[in-house]
Amino acid sequence: MEFTEAYKQTGPCCFSPNSRYIAVAVDYRLVIRDTLSFKVVQLFSCLDKISHVEWANDSEYILCGLYKRPMIQAWSLTQPEWTCKIDEGPAGIAYARWSPDSRHILTTSDFQLRLTVWSLLNTACVHVQGPKHVSKGVSFTKDGKFAAICTRRDCKDYVNLLSCHTWEIMGAFAVDTLDLADIEWSPDDSAIVIWDSPLEYKVLIYSPDGRCLSKYQAYESGLGVKSVSWSPCGQYLAVGSYDQMLRVLNHLTWKTFAEFMHLSTVRGPCCAAVFKEVDEPLHLNMSELCLSDEFLQGNSDVSEGHFRVMYEVTEVPISLPFQKPPADKPNPKQGIGLMSWSKDSRYIYTRNDSMPTALWIWDIHHLELAAILVQKDPIRAAAWDPTCPRLVLCTGSSHLYMWTPSGAYCVSNPLPQFNINDLKWNSDGSCLLLKDKDSFCCAAVSLMPESSEYSSDD
Repeated sequence: MEFTEAYKQTGPCCFSPNSRYIAVAVDYRLVIRDTLSFKVVQLFSCLDKISHVEWANDSEYILCGLYKRPMIQAWSLTQPEWTCKIDEGPAGIAYARWSPDSRHILTTSDFQLRLTVWSLLNTACVHVQGPKHVSKGVSFTKDGKFAAICTRRDCKDYVNLLSCHTWEIMGAFAVDTLDLADIEWSPDDSAIVIWDSPLEYKVLIYSPDGRCLSKYQAYESGLGVKSVSWSPCGQYLAVGSYDQMLRVLNHLTWKTFAEFMHLSTVRGPCCAAVFKEVDEPLHLNMSELCLSDEFLQGNSDVSEGHFRVMYEVTEVPISLPFQKPPADKPNPKQGIGLMSWSKDSRYIYTRNDSMPTALWIWDIHHLELAAILVQKDPIRAAAWDPTCPRLVLCTGSSHLYMWTPSGAYCVSNPLPQFNINDLKWNSDGSCLLLKDKDSFCCAAVSLMPESSEYSSDD
């Protein structure tokens, strides 16, 4: 794995959908870099500090959310002289997103007064009154033809279906929720999943014409749904709950066919490999003790106590670090707060928020636990390779951690004083964007290793 030098950033950083560019917010400026040479290809000056950056699907346009002002500015990479500024006046702007056609911008005003669709082709705009949420509650079909927008009126939740061609409301239907949390189209655009707030365990499956296909409720008492995710193939729907369980529904009957528990003590029989992050002391000989200061400063493994970080394969039973949330505080840190499917829909990773240092990887084909990664520090972010079942995660340390079906390994970041707090893949899986507090770098990633490798420091 090869790392670039560190570059300054003060806000969002993201790859363009075609992987050719990286957009970086640096205070009032939007810096566009080429992903191969990392040279600056465009530099745009905004009117305020950049809070949000999002590329259009065609990678030609990019928008910047200046939410403190509040205002939206959009730019074109092919026509640098072209600019767009959106200001809702007293209504304000709390969030902005692109439509699938890359020629319309959807903004949500403060206090969810309205959602507005702005056209870059003409001066027309369309209003949807009373959107349910600021940044959630909007989902587009995969073919980009329709949008489902959640609204609330008369103390009732509704779903409005809009055509992304004319932006006319094609239909609207009420949904059986107490306080709708979010919505998402299925990957084949045949169904819509809606789930309720944590106070009411309810997962609803609707057809686009408003028919309720299924209602799922795992239990009645206690906090309910925390996270929901479709598998890329569309055959599975994963539901993570506050009871520390992952439940997987199938798309034919909408019934549960798998339930995975996250216990603080993992016992046998268990086929899963348990990888525990450990520090291995380095045995230095006399010649290594005479290394120069420049070498020691550039090698974090040597300079930080003469050890290297690696994974150790641990036998079960094993007790995982567990943090019991206080009973007198809201938003308890428990339940499945982080989960994501691999590209081939075979694996899904989860993190139980009361065990923040453990990442669980489940094999859906065999309905069993495939691996557990036990880190020294809480897991900050994790992401699947968009092309193969390879998982990368970070914990705020100077190391990257990777898992594949053949094993797990650690990679040391050679940049001094660079702690990885967040990461993103580009669309072809060849490069990782790594973020520190005030800088970023990229790492070129090789093809997924064929052989098993449990630990590495390269």
